[in-house]
Amino acid sequence: MSELATEGILVAVSLRVLKLSRQPYYRWRKQQLTESELVEAYQANALFDAHRDDPEFGYRFLAGRPQKRTR
Repeated sequence: MSELATEGILVAVSLRVLKLSRQPYYRWRKQQLTESELVEAYQANALFDAHRDDPEFGYRFLAGRPQKRTR
């Protein structure tokens, strides 16, 4: 939504087109991500980027690398 808003498309218009309610959207925006959610998102993006750059490697190869677990 924020990318659309920076391009001049109103959030209210985007929500209406996507058939989303405003109140739950703003409540969701207010929530803070946990560090583990953020790490997981970065890992997923890295896997998608690696697959896009070289589709020959399947998900088993990419996901097979050991991951650090934070507690």
